[in-house]
Amino acid sequence: MSNEKESKPVKVPKGADYSHSPKKAMLLSIIPGFGQIYNKRRIKGILILTLFLAFAVVMFNFVTSGLQGLITLGETPRIDDSRVFIIEGIIAMFFVIFYAVMYVVNIKDAKAEAIKIQNGWSPGGLKENFKNAWDTSFPYVMIGPGLLLLIFVVILPLLFMAFMAFTNYNLFNAPPRNLLQWVGFENFIRLVTLSEWRNTFFSVLSWTLTWTFVATTLSIALAMFLAILTNDKRLKGTRLIRTVLILPWAVPGFVTIIIFSALFNDNFGAINLDIIQPLFGTSIPWMSNVMWSRIAIIMIQVWLGFPYVYALFSGVLKGISDDWYEAADMDGASRWQKFREITFPHLMFATGPLLLTQYTFNFNNFNIIYLFNEGGPAVRGQNAGGTDILISWVFKLTFDNAQFSMAAAISLILGLIVATFAFFQFRRSRSFREEGTM
Repeated sequence: MSNEKESKPVKVPKGADYSHSPKKAMLLSIIPGFGQIYNKRRIKGILILTLFLAFAVVMFNFVTSGLQGLITLGETPRIDDSRVFIIEGIIAMFFVIFYAVMYVVNIKDAKAEAIKIQNGWSPGGLKENFKNAWDTSFPYVMIGPGLLLLIFVVILPLLFMAFMAFTNYNLFNAPPRNLLQWVGFENFIRLVTLSEWRNTFFSVLSWTLTWTFVATTLSIALAMFLAILTNDKRLKGTRLIRTVLILPWAVPGFVTIIIFSALFNDNFGAINLDIIQPLFGTSIPWMSNVMWSRIAIIMIQVWLGFPYVYALFSGVLKGISDDWYEAADMDGASRWQKFREITFPHLMFATGPLLLTQYTFNFNNFNIIYLFNEGGPAVRGQNAGGTDILISWVFKLTFDNAQFSMAAAISLILGLIVATFAFFQFRRSRSFREEGTM
């Protein structure tokens, strides 16, 4: 007998057609629908070809004029509005991207169906194909309206702002009386080369970063301290205490800020008249001194910010099993060791991403800056107030000084900073790294 094993015949799928070429289907799909016709999906192919041709015919003039206007920004002052040309150009870009994506999907669809035909798949009847197509496209149909709304409500304004950053749009060159011109990176260069803009920009940026870190960190630290304190079983009346501590969260923020603005007023504020002067015989210039104004708004933000974080921490602490602490007591762990090894890791793991949103929120916290004293007091040699952060400075540049292109450039930098910080910090958070492992 031979020791060689007989090779088993390869089982060919029923109805397989190895002469059907996926490569040929892709090449034919260069003309939309022809690949599907080659795959014996004639109705589908004719429908795709009709839709592509209809889209091209109907939208050709709008797309070409929109892209041309995006390049020229108009030709006749008082008649052509450069802002409209930019918006139409962005919409034209959306249509081009949509057409390109559908074109690629058409080619990939023809290739995928050709491979299935090679492996023995045969197209069904019209009713079956329609049902399969509906089942496949149902999720996209459902998210379509929301995606469309997102494009025109969020993405379109953001792109318009980004395009404005590369123009010379200001009070003295405003359309439709004048036409805008593309100036490239001139606005960004002015931010770092002209002393007035450079000094203001870096001063406001440094204060924005300081404000964000200090105000948010103090809010989190106070919330953590109070949550751990009220979670102690030896404390009586914890329900009442928790209710009182969350009350600042129940009051609308702008109301609280306006009340504190009156309390901190230099002339008639209760803090100076009823507390500082009786105790120390002097008054503090909360509104007119940069340092004291910054201290005041940090204290106000701590008051406004800690209740939300306190509620988060209180819920997490209730979910930590007492067995962990009992085991730590048996091992002779101190209170600090139990906090460092049990409490703190659990709090950060459960609330890490939410705490990051507190930093990004305060980075753009316009309300407290503007409502307290409109970003004041004034600073000599700068076109921003002493407590202005980037977002409030952008607001003043836009509505007070009509420096639209510079405001757009600063907004673009602001958005990149926030997006980069949020992205990398979220990816480094433990909850993101261990997602799906618990």
